[in-house]
Amino acid sequence: MPDGEPVERGGRDTVVPLELFFDLVFVFAFTQVTTLLSRDATWGGVLRAGLLLSVLWWAWSAYAWLTNTVDPEEGGVRIAMFAAVAAMLIASLAAPRAFGRDATTFAVAYLIVRALHLVLYAVAGRGDRELLRAVLRIVPPVFLSAALLLVASPLHGTAKLACWGAAAAVDYMGPLIGHMRGWHLSPTHFVERFGQIILIALGESVVAIGVGAAGLELEPGLIAAVLLGITVIACLWWSYFDWVIYVAHIKLADTTGQRRAALARDVYSYLHLPMVGGVVLFAFGLQTALHDTATSLAAVPAFGLVCGIALYLIAHVALRLRIGGGLGHGRPMASLVLLAFLPLATRISAAAALSVVAAVCAALIAYEVLRHREDRAAIRAGRGTSSAEDIARLESDQP
Repeated sequence: MPDGEPVERGGRDTVVPLELFFDLVFVFAFTQVTTLLSRDATWGGVLRAGLLLSVLWWAWSAYAWLTNTVDPEEGGVRIAMFAAVAAMLIASLAAPRAFGRDATTFAVAYLIVRALHLVLYAVAGRGDRELLRAVLRIVPPVFLSAALLLVASPLHGTAKLACWGAAAAVDYMGPLIGHMRGWHLSPTHFVERFGQIILIALGESVVAIGVGAAGLELEPGLIAAVLLGITVIACLWWSYFDWVIYVAHIKLADTTGQRRAALARDVYSYLHLPMVGGVVLFAFGLQTALHDTATSLAAVPAFGLVCGIALYLIAHVALRLRIGGGLGHGRPMASLVLLAFLPLATRISAAAALSVVAAVCAALIAYEVLRHREDRAAIRAGRGTSSAEDIARLESDQP
């Protein structure tokens, strides 16, 4: 099929059960990143967790593109998907010690996950020369990235981190080759798929509440902190699913060919990573805060609690700019307030720091609801068919 024509996914735009089953292992993977942070609550630990999350995210994103093109429940594809689930589970088990004794296990499992992805995409490319060429273009980056992780396995210190950083850079630069020629996607399925991974990340934050409060007496202070934590999580859900998801869908559906693929790459594969990373950082900070709400947080957990939310909102601002909208006011301002609050967050109790973060998030949602009540309602009611004027007002943050 010639490049430039929108290709829908065989008329099926909804996520199928096997894709949700595949995501279950990533629920575990995200909790393992938080586990790594909890075991190594240092700035070096933050760096290692960021590298680990970037590699795990790229594996998941690659399969989201794959299942947008191939029905994962058909024939041998189903078996290959189960094999990928098994390999990803092993990688997730090895994740907390991926920079230590389980480095080789993680690298081999990751290589298997990526190799299966390429095989399935090559099968999908039969009869579609442009897609097959696109798949062949990413073969060298995929194997180079996996090879770098294998090379890093016996190394230590800076050399190991350098190999991991190079592997992540190769992964993320790979899609820039060829300017996204040959890649096709169905917008409805794609938007739903990435929306679900945001839900999974938010679910990991809920799990963090349970882990942080485990074994502690449910006294009023802890209950209040738990309620503040779920308030922040609810605000994160609101900020994404209230209208952003609909506007992004409209923008994606309005483009075709290479422009659509490039937009999907930037908005979803690239910019959703800092969103997920921000949620994981917040989950780590929240889990630590719940252990002792009356004591002030150390620098790294305070960074997670405060800057995790700021990172999430900054990614939203970048998304808005990428789809052609304005900078906006609410989310940039909330991000700046949170960043300015960070030095104080280590000098007050964990409960007080969590209260400030929750207040900023709630104020942001209230501001956006009141400022854009009619435009939001029009977009949500249209579910992808709202007027350009409605979208433009939201994008520019004008009344």
